[in-house]
Amino acid sequence: MSRTQWSDYKWRLVHVAPQPPALHMALDEVLTDEVAARRRPPTLRIWEWSASCVVIGRFQSLRNEVDADAARRHGIQVVRRISGGGAMFIEPGNTITYSLYAPDSLVAGMSFQEAYEFMDAWVIDALQGLGIDAWYQPLNDIASTAGKIGGAAQTRRGGAVLHHVTMAYDIDTTKMLQVLRIGREKLSDKATQSAAKRVDPLRSQTGMPRAEVIERMLESFRKAHGLAFGKLEPAELARAQELAASKFSTEAWTGIVP
Repeated sequence: MSRTQWSDYKWRLVHVAPQPPALHMALDEVLTDEVAARRRPPTLRIWEWSASCVVIGRFQSLRNEVDADAARRHGIQVVRRISGGGAMFIEPGNTITYSLYAPDSLVAGMSFQEAYEFMDAWVIDALQGLGIDAWYQPLNDIASTAGKIGGAAQTRRGGAVLHHVTMAYDIDTTKMLQVLRIGREKLSDKATQSAAKRVDPLRSQTGMPRAEVIERMLESFRKAHGLAFGKLEPAELARAQELAASKFSTEAWTGIVP
């Protein structure tokens, strides 16, 4: 397969009202499949969340990653995505999450590490434009001198690549450490402080409102690769709502790795 370039495509932006966690998981599956089938142009989707949640990777153990009692106590949903990688702690307004859906020819011949770096390059440029000393940290982190900013996950299926990233705009570290089992067996006060320092939010690094950070990111993508406004098609949304109910909201899927 010959490799294609960003400029070979007319990229579309999807940025709609806040959606439930399970629907976001379903939209990733549906839009990846639509791009694979060439029914949808390559797309950048900015996520808005309607509820707090933990998103675990496709191959992670549910009980090893999440304290179910703490999640229930805090009203935090738990969902599983279709890509690998680690757990993400999400609170509406405190994260910036996006997905890229493209033909897999864009990353043809690349290792996963090369593909991560390649698909994160535009957002690294955007962060540097905001005055952040940011870089790609193998395998799937976006880091800065102040600490980790975010993490990526990726999967390739049916002729398309899905690459998504969650970055911390702000974070309730205390709640995150209660819900996620981050080295729980080793978690002393000192370790808690260390874990808190590992993630440094964009709010403290930029001083900008979240919406402005997103707009600056979109400007960076638009300048580098072109980007026109798009929308979710009714059939795509209907299929995603069906999948959210039949798959991504079910205990069978969320607990597929107990």
